[in-house]
Amino acid sequence: MIEDAAARVANLPIWKGPVAPRPLAGGITNTNFTVEDGGRRYVVRIGGDIPLHGVLRFNERAASEAAASAGISPAVIHAEPGVLVLDFVEGRTLTPADIRERAMQERILPLLRRVHREITDHLRGPVLAFWVFHVIRDYAHTIREGGHRLVSQLPDWLATAARLEQTVGRIDLVLGHNDLLAANFIDDGKRLWLVDWDYAGFNSPLFDLGGLASNNELAEADRLWLLEAYFARPVDDALALQSQAMLVASLLREAMWSMVSELHSRIEFDFAAYTAENLARFGRALEVFDSMERP
Repeated sequence: MIEDAAARVANLPIWKGPVAPRPLAGGITNTNFTVEDGGRRYVVRIGGDIPLHGVLRFNERAASEAAASAGISPAVIHAEPGVLVLDFVEGRTLTPADIRERAMQERILPLLRRVHREITDHLRGPVLAFWVFHVIRDYAHTIREGGHRLVSQLPDWLATAARLEQTVGRIDLVLGHNDLLAANFIDDGKRLWLVDWDYAGFNSPLFDLGGLASNNELAEADRLWLLEAYFARPVDDALALQSQAMLVASLLREAMWSMVSELHSRIEFDFAAYTAENLARFGRALEVFDSMERP
């Protein structure tokens, strides 16, 4: 399979001469390569639509191009069905430990504000929404239909999701990245870049804030700092509860993403262990939410 993808990359019509694609580690929804051509380096992402996970490549392209126009993500050099070619950014991929440093959070926050406030000025064409509670309900159908080993727990999870959605209530609508893993940030030594727009879509800013916190296991003090700095006001009880609700939802969604992947992914990855890890974290975060919700 990787040989076929590499051959497709090598045969793209944009190269000035023969190229030798090199596999780039880290992709789960894509097969990625680096290519050197004409004295420049590029990243090539090969991947089709993944409807089970709501990944549609027209949407990824639209968000990638808009983010590049806003100066947030590398330039899109070429796009065709199943292929996205980007400028290569020379830099260091962040780790969760990096993001747990306050100095890095102070660099990420203005970038996140720009994602939410500037990219829409550059968007063209139809773009998806990413509403985590719809994603959870849709995953529940797939898990039930696939006869997953944890299917008996779906009623409890769906009831919890409904309660969380009610708590979140009305939202401000922004274009969210919706996948703020540390590996999607690149530090070139002068500035940060945000890459991989597979899950981009209109959403509440609380999801990116909650996802950043949950994906990188931020301390409570850091989560509160991010909320205060983002909204430029003290965190009252209502905002704290809404934020915790979205964080819990993000962890449930990640666990259910893994369950669907257990059923359907061909990638060699221990999805069962990843499911267990995220369910444990979901349970702990839900206990915090429950304690905050009680009078």
